[in-house]
Amino acid sequence: MISKAFVVGEYQRKAEALARCGVELTVIIPDGWNERNGALPLERAYTEGYRLLVVPMRFNGNYHLHFYPTLAARIRELRPQIIHIDEEPYNLATWQTLRLARQHKVRTVLSTWQNLYRRYPPPFAWGERYALRNTDHLIAGTQSAADVWRTKRYAGPLTIIPQFGVDTDRFKPDETRIPNATLQIGYIGRLVPEKGVDLLLNALSGLQDQRWHLQIVGQGPERAALERLAAALGITGRVTFRGQLPSMDLPAVFQQLDLLVIPSRTRPNWKEQFGRVIIEANGCGVPVLGSDSGAIPDSIGAGGRIFREDDLHNLREQLSALLDDEPARRALGAAGRAQVLAYYTQEQIATATVAVYAAVLDSRSS
Repeated sequence: MISKAFVVGEYQRKAEALARCGVELTVIIPDGWNERNGALPLERAYTEGYRLLVVPMRFNGNYHLHFYPTLAARIRELRPQIIHIDEEPYNLATWQTLRLARQHKVRTVLSTWQNLYRRYPPPFAWGERYALRNTDHLIAGTQSAADVWRTKRYAGPLTIIPQFGVDTDRFKPDETRIPNATLQIGYIGRLVPEKGVDLLLNALSGLQDQRWHLQIVGQGPERAALERLAAALGITGRVTFRGQLPSMDLPAVFQQLDLLVIPSRTRPNWKEQFGRVIIEANGCGVPVLGSDSGAIPDSIGAGGRIFREDDLHNLREQLSALLDDEPARRALGAAGRAQVLAYYTQEQIATATVAVYAAVLDSRSS
């Protein structure tokens, strides 16, 4: 498997789950990933049962143009039956891997989250067409992502599987927590305009008569502007900017919350693809209030409520209602936890992924 996502320690749980399903697995990753909001270093957290192979990457941080200069040698060394490419079809790393796989007669599985229909200029359009013609199986993270690639005339086998599940032994409710009179609201994610944190601050500023505190976990270019906004709104003392935290610390963060808010807003070149923090919060029994951007409503399901995207008054109304209704928060949190146990465990996702691998190998022998 080739996936820069596995530099995040929590995501490595998926590799361990795949290995427990009987897969002899090597995961190829860089030594970190340069996000827009700062470097994301490799976290070696869950490495049992498989090989985590760190290799050089060119153009680290460039989503479209990064690639692995030593990949050909690694494929010759490993001689895999299947290469699972965790990259979008229009990325250089995808084309590179598919061409090498064809040269070595290796079957391929390609993962995609892209849920926005977009036309790309050459050479990305050429690479995308090449990828969709030459992969043996496509795994889409959501139905909306699957719809995009069917619209783009991908005619091969396709399965819908969320790419990363939840370790429900770690992401679970803290039964010992004593509720605080001041309700703890959380936002966890990048601090960029499309994530809508400014909308959340403005909405909360109108709830001065209710007892709440907001924890913002994450980093990004908007942090300074958001801090200034909180000051201008007079809520600085009720907002804590915690910065970027290691993925291993997140269960404890979720367990402190009464409500998680996902205020994302759609842009011409982006809409929310899944919202992993939604299922992590639900795993901890925390209800989620999210906008109707992209896949957020599907991800929340029974585990929370939806407000109209970029609608300040609707968000404020729903925040106020949830803050005043502890039974509703408790019921939504319980429903979210049940939903995660039913659909989003690491074991369920690993089992479904291994079934795809088996189908790919069966198709080769038939």
